[in-house]
Amino acid sequence: MSDEPTRPGEAIQPRERGQLGHACEHAGCGKDAGWGFAKPTQASHWFCYEHRGEGERFL
Repeated sequence: MSDEPTRPGEAIQPRERGQLGHACEHAGCGKDAGWGFAKPTQASHWFCYEHRGEGERFL
């Protein structure tokens, strides 16, 4: 991604929803979400490590 550091010591650009750019969709969670789930014709759904099992229903 263009906002990731390319050299050691370069600062990471802040994002609206945390470092990963996605927030967990589990009700009341809101942590950074690194696991995305979607079928090819659907929108992506994002979950944090703790709630990633909930994303299986979107596959």
